[in-house]
Amino acid sequence: MDWGMKDRLARIIKPATGRTVMLAVDHGYFLGPVRNLEQPRRTIEPLLPYADALMLTRGILRNCVDAGTGVPMVLRMSGGNSIVGKDLSNEGITVAVKDAVRLNVAAMALSIYVGSEYEHQTLMNLSKLVDEGEEYGMPVLAVTAVGKELEKRDARYLSLACRIAAELGAHFVKTYYCDEFEKVVKSCPVPLVIAGGPKLNTELDALKIAHDAIKCGARGVDMGRNIWQSKNPVGMIKAIKAIVHQNASVKEAARMLEGSRSAKR
Repeated sequence: MDWGMKDRLARIIKPATGRTVMLAVDHGYFLGPVRNLEQPRRTIEPLLPYADALMLTRGILRNCVDAGTGVPMVLRMSGGNSIVGKDLSNEGITVAVKDAVRLNVAAMALSIYVGSEYEHQTLMNLSKLVDEGEEYGMPVLAVTAVGKELEKRDARYLSLACRIAAELGAHFVKTYYCDEFEKVVKSCPVPLVIAGGPKLNTELDALKIAHDAIKCGARGVDMGRNIWQSKNPVGMIKAIKAIVHQNASVKEAARMLEGSRSAKR
């Protein structure tokens, strides 16, 4: 692996802990203005100081994030679908790699839909992006998307999707937490980060998923709605960061979150 590739990955996955807290704000590319992300800049700015990396689209990066923040950016490179469309898996590459280089991002992200009608198309998208990224020392994050079929989130399916992503050259993989998640981790030779997924019932549920995933070997989280749809987004990202980088327990993180909430009153 070239020095530039290693450097970009090290900006995201911090060498001191080997872990990362990524903040996902790319939801608008297929969901539009979801709750608490109607005005992206207002959502992003208070959370940026606590994020190890930001995952977002080209349009939001250019219009809603000030240059010079120092936070590494992971740029979504795939799209072409919407929540009201027929099939979420019908994605293509929407950003030229040269534009990602011009934007000085730390990595490129692309979704794959294993087992979908457009499986082949999305896997070829990944292969192409990895090939082009190698020319510029640009790592690729593969996202094991499941579309609207949430029941696919089991260890057997996710192990298959993550392994295929790694085999095709992804440098790290974003996937879902599931029962027997340690099997998914062991079968994937590149770092895994977990998605937060849809907003969970309670903040404690999100803290527990982050804790259990790290305990099973995940290298971090890429969480969105369970942070910025929280009633206390800054407190939530601080609590998640304590779990990821300081090995805080769920109880310790929950106390930190409650303390942050009390301080705001």
